Amino acid sequence: MITININDAQARLPELLSLVSKGNEIIISGDDIPLAKIVPLSAAPKKRISGLNKGRIHMSDNFDAPLPDDFWATIE
Repeated sequence: MITININDAQARLPELLSLVSKGNEIIISGDDIPLAKIVPLSAAPKKRISGLNKGRIHMSDNFDAPLPDDFWATIE
């Protein structure tokens, strides 16, 4: 993990992003107080597959029916 002052980070941003892209983490500090952390993005999420959980989820017939008036009376 690399720690760098905020002023140096501004001047060396392209270099720091190159380091991050190689897996390094960088802490940016101001007055010796950590302010932010630059980390590499995790791998892209896997593509979702339509219908994968078909038959595993049940929705009642009245799912989209209006809620009763007494339900709304309890919300402040």
